[in-house]
Amino acid sequence: MPRDGTATRERILDAAERLVIENGFSATSVDSVIDESSSSKGAFFHHFATKEELARALVERYAAADVAHLHSALATVTAASDDPVEQAVAFVRVFEDTADELMGAQSSCLYVSILTERQLAAAGTSEQIVEAIVAWRDGLAPILRTVLEARGNPEIDADDLADHLFVTFEGAFILCRSTGDSRHMRAQLRIVRQLLESVLA
Repeated sequence: MPRDGTATRERILDAAERLVIENGFSATSVDSVIDESSSSKGAFFHHFATKEELARALVERYAAADVAHLHSALATVTAASDDPVEQAVAFVRVFEDTADELMGAQSSCLYVSILTERQLAAAGTSEQIVEAIVAWRDGLAPILRTVLEARGNPEIDADDLADHLFVTFEGAFILCRSTGDSRHMRAQLRIVRQLLESVLA
């Protein structure tokens, strides 16, 4: 019977994701991915014709998991309460409470690693990242908009406020990476939650 290559492909992607996050895309060679994944050149090129194709697959998988995490958190908080203020605050708390687990699994964000390498923009990866960012905005902004409109707070834009949470994530990744202290992620999310509680009170 033919062997299912899915496990090999995922193992290659897992290894490549770790290496790209740690070292950047340019510094991650095909050979290093092969070594890290305990695969072969034949297996690598069976699944990815070029390194750029690997980049697209990496971002596609990472963005899909990111958006799935978003939707899971939204489903959890909307099922728990009908109050949009409670939903918004609880949404941030979901990520605050799991910040240590997140930072234990990865030292930075693949988006940051990819977007700093300009040659990848032509490979279509930046568009995939933008789609994920928009998904975060579209998921959270309606909840925020409901509260802001009810509070008569037109000077605060719901889309911008939703984007601020995403910006906090990315900035916290950079802060953790630059200082070597993963506790910054939880701290920054706590600050955002407290600010959100003040704004939406």
